[in-house]
Amino acid sequence: MSRRSFEDPEREAARLAALEFIRQYGDPVLRTPADRVEVFDEALVAEAHEMVRLMADGRGVGLAAPQLGRLRRLIVVQPYEEEPAHALVNPEIIARSDEEEIAIEGCLSIGEVNVDVPRAVQIRIKAQDLNGTEFEADLEGFAARVVQHEIDHLDGILILDRATPEDRRAALAELRESLLPSA
Repeated sequence: MSRRSFEDPEREAARLAALEFIRQYGDPVLRTPADRVEVFDEALVAEAHEMVRLMADGRGVGLAAPQLGRLRRLIVVQPYEEEPAHALVNPEIIARSDEEEIAIEGCLSIGEVNVDVPRAVQIRIKAQDLNGTEFEADLEGFAARVVQHEIDHLDGILILDRATPEDRRAALAELRESLLPSA
């Protein structure tokens, strides 16, 4: 997921540089389910740190390993700027509220397109930390939305798949238009 802010030219340059590493809509890796992480080593920690840096530079609030072309069940999230980023390994939703909320979402892998996406207001997840220690956590509100978005990436699901048919058509038209060379 992304957080938009273009007020600072230096931050915008960092955002554009980060996006060079992030796979974009149409790349088949974004539609491929990721494999469980089985090895917990320094390479995994380094990968998570790199993901946090790219997420921050890209002005995102979450990033999944498949967005970098790595088919591993690893996500990083930082829904609130004042809190630290968290790495979740092999995350899965084990419970969700019946109550849903529709809100606009963007995605670092789908350019400037935003669509309304329904998400459970509260979820319970099971995951592992970077050492392989299992834990469970209850999330609600925006944090729950961000984690659901990133777990979708691990399953090859994009926000366009969750949008209404009308929003999907409009978003795809906007994407096509943004890919056309300017005259």
